[in-house]
Amino acid sequence: MLQIRDLIWGLLFIGCAAAIQVEITPTQGEISVGDSKFFLCEVVGDAKDIDWYAPSGEKILPNRPDIFVSRSDETTSTLTIYHANVDSAGIYKCVAKNGDKEAQATVQVKIFQKITFESAPSPQEFNEGDDADIVCDVVSSPPPTIIWKHKGSRIQVAKDVRYKIMDNGHLQIRGIKKTDEGMYNCEARVMARGEIDFRMIKVVVNVLPTIRARQSDVNATADIGSSALLACDADGFPEPTVTWAHNNVVLETGDKYSLNEDGSELVIKDVKKVDEGDYTCIAKNKAGEKAEEVSLNVFVQPKITYLNNQTASEFEEQVTLTCEASGDPTPTISWSFENRVFSEGEQASWTRPDKYESLDRNIVVRSHARVSSLTLKNVQFTYAGQYLCTASNSIGQDDQNMYLEVRYAPKLQGNVAWYTWEGNPTNISCKVEAHPRATVVWYRDGLPVPSANFTNLKIYTTPTISYLEVTPSSQDDFGSYNCSATNAMGTEYKEFLLIEADVPTTPELYQVEPFSSTAVIQFGEPEATGGVPIIKYRVQWRLPGQDWTEKEYSAEDDLNQITILGLNPETTYEVRISAINGKGESESSPAKHFKTEPVREPSAPKIEVKVHNRGNSLKVNWIKQDDGGSPIKHYLVRYKAKYVSDWKPEMRLPNDSEYVVLNGLDWNTEYEVHVVAENQQGRSEPGIRSIRTASEPTTIPDAMGGGSGLGTGAIVGILIVVFFLLLVGVDVTCYFLNKCGLLMCIAVNFCGKAGPGAKSKDMEEGKAAFTKDESKEPIVEVRTEEEHIPNQGGGPTEPNETTPLTEPEPAAADTTSPVVNLLPSTATNSVAESFSTAQSSPASECTTLTTSASSPTKAAHAKSSPKNSPAAQPSSLKANTQPDVGPLVDLSDTPKVPPSSNPTPSEPVSPPSANADAQQSQCDQVKAPDSTQSKDLRVDGPAKDAPSAPCTDSTTPVQNDGKTVKDDKTKGEAEVKNATAEVKTVPNEAPQTNGNESKA
Repeated sequence: MLQIRDLIWGLLFIGCAAAIQVEITPTQGEISVGDSKFFLCEVVGDAKDIDWYAPSGEKILPNRPDIFVSRSDETTSTLTIYHANVDSAGIYKCVAKNGDKEAQATVQVKIFQKITFESAPSPQEFNEGDDADIVCDVVSSPPPTIIWKHKGSRIQVAKDVRYKIMDNGHLQIRGIKKTDEGMYNCEARVMARGEIDFRMIKVVVNVLPTIRARQSDVNATADIGSSALLACDADGFPEPTVTWAHNNVVLETGDKYSLNEDGSELVIKDVKKVDEGDYTCIAKNKAGEKAEEVSLNVFVQPKITYLNNQTASEFEEQVTLTCEASGDPTPTISWSFENRVFSEGEQASWTRPDKYESLDRNIVVRSHARVSSLTLKNVQFTYAGQYLCTASNSIGQDDQNMYLEVRYAPKLQGNVAWYTWEGNPTNISCKVEAHPRATVVWYRDGLPVPSANFTNLKIYTTPTISYLEVTPSSQDDFGSYNCSATNAMGTEYKEFLLIEADVPTTPELYQVEPFSSTAVIQFGEPEATGGVPIIKYRVQWRLPGQDWTEKEYSAEDDLNQITILGLNPETTYEVRISAINGKGESESSPAKHFKTEPVREPSAPKIEVKVHNRGNSLKVNWIKQDDGGSPIKHYLVRYKAKYVSDWKPEMRLPNDSEYVVLNGLDWNTEYEVHVVAENQQGRSEPGIRSIRTASEPTTIPDAMGGGSGLGTGAIVGILIVVFFLLLVGVDVTCYFLNKCGLLMCIAVNFCGKAGPGAKSKDMEEGKAAFTKDESKEPIVEVRTEEEHIPNQGGGPTEPNETTPLTEPEPAAADTTSPVVNLLPSTATNSVAESFSTAQSSPASECTTLTTSASSPTKAAHAKSSPKNSPAAQPSSLKANTQPDVGPLVDLSDTPKVPPSSNPTPSEPVSPPSANADAQQSQCDQVKAPDSTQSKDLRVDGPAKDAPSAPCTDSTTPVQNDGKTVKDDKTKGEAEVKNATAEVKTVPNEAPQTNGNESKA
């Protein structure tokens, strides 16, 4: 049974595997000419071969240029048609084979011409009023339907006869307008396949320019250097160019005229009267031109030509002030005095439009042409002062002041009653107004004061007030005093009364408001002050039956309550008050009893908030109120902006704090501030204040910053000083390092110092230099050392070391005699050198001679000079006119150069000498190796009766084939390292030294 079932399943599986199905995606295709497209053939089942066949029935082979077949896997194959043309249309077949099994599918490919715009230029320009033909050439298969749209709507030819769609698809607009300008949509449609395409075409309509003057009439002022601006605005398309003409002459930018970039504004500089007239503004484009005229009116600025001061007496019938002015147009003249203005035409009657009359009819203004008069009737002394005449017209104004002097009799003012007491001086003031100035005299009982009878009276006078100081000594000094003022216009009297002052009446104690440790008493001022001001109030309080505790409080304006501090909680007190003036103290008010409250939380602090510093900070001050019978522990401060709900973090301040500053707040913002006092019993009610911060300033003054900046002049000055110091530093550096610069020039020209390269003519003065002729002969350098060293031996000594021409080495313990190394040339000339030593000199010099091996030179001069301090051991060099000369060496391999006729001066160099234990040094000698043999060539000179002077040679080391000659401090004689002769030529430098010279 099991075998039959397996057999059935096997047959079914084989039958399903043998079936083949083919499907092409997409099932049909339309391709536009020139486009490409692919088709996918998918096979269900096993297929060994998948082939494509063209509409002609031929099998499509792979890798054709126009049609490409590719098999991506065992079940799919792709047909791709590139750049389709009309011949590519037809039915394509996909065939799948597997042995004798075969399946196929077909797809129909259609080739069409898609919409193509052959000509649709944009933009297309037309002149306004022309019949516009908007070009839009389109091809397709089948031919397309053309639809025109403008501003998003389809153009309805039937509704607007100005529009017509031509047979070729163009759009014609008859009499095109500027409003027709814009974007047009040329839309092509092929209904058969739903294809659509469009082109946006910009239509531009050129319009004849229009021109408009900003001001048809322009006013200008002549002869003040001002300019006039004439302007016109032109419209049109394309944008027109603007030019200006005057008297048929085109104006251009220059000294007189200035035009802006587009020519719309003409500026006439330094306007004169001759510039008045019509100016033509011309706008032009390719559609035409338009012109507009602008008139320039040149006027004269007003100027006051006549205005004089006036003098009048009080109570005169009238005084007239006159003001004349010129100008074009005729100026309007007005008068002003203090804050009052009088001008023609104000409150005028119909019969006199140029007449002004005040309501009280005391001031009248009349104007005629360029003259105006101000008439003041019934002259009062208050009319005196400065009057301003203003002449104005449409282009400006002119102001001038005049002074009206009013003469009047004295007028006296001042309080009639004055209060004082015996022994207290008081000043009775008599204020005098008069013109001209008045003389003031005081009288007492008909007698002028002060006098012998009134020694307690003094007079003090100012330009406007006279003071009579009275110090009463008895009741007789109280009474009447008279002030008399007299001038040329009359005399005026005024009586003053001096009254004896009294103590004030008793102030009334209204109520007492007790707290835990304080109490607030409210009271009323005394009904009578006694004629003199209340100075202070005295408050007294006590426990019943005990002594009074008192405190005085200064009397201030509107003082009606006083707070008593330092009371005990839940305690009964009685309190009274009295007033004090300069005369004395009033009676005390009846005592009032009150009982303080139990210990509780403090009273709310009394706070005051002010804008602080730059405006975005607040200073919060508070005044301690009742502490509730328990000391204040601290104050709590918090704040917030009113428009937000969140409070800033609470601040806790010590109990002795009186204020806090809140910084970094927002500008122009209202803040709410709470201050709470806290003691052992709890917190008080908050003291609340609201305040708005200042508006943010646009600029902050320098003074607020607390600093000041340097001006431009100071900065420039600092830079100049720094630059000068830099130049000085560079010049000093050049002087010491390179012997050049401004300092060297000054030293050579004014101080007699020899500069670099200077030649010495007088060798006897100790000057040395190098000379070099045109034949570039070698240079002989003579170095003179002047440093002293004690001579350990009495006679001449042989050197025990040689020193290269490098940095000086420390000297050996023994002293060597002067040694000169000579390099002979191939000629028969020999180099000789003699040393001459001053017999009386305590010091001598050691001279080192360096010559070039290429040419013979004459013997250089050895120099010696006395030193300021004598040597430790006396020795001298004995003069030797025929010094021993070392053997000559034949340098046959060196070039022969004719001997120089001019001797080469020596160059003394005095570098610092090395100082070893005994502070001794020796002369460094230059070695000149022979070209044929290594021998030391030296000239030994005896040293007697004078200490030898130490010296070091600071010339650069002699090199042979790149090697430097070095010292051998352990040997007594120098060794020559190389056989090849080479001598270093010394630079052309000649430092100056002093001493005696000897010639070879």
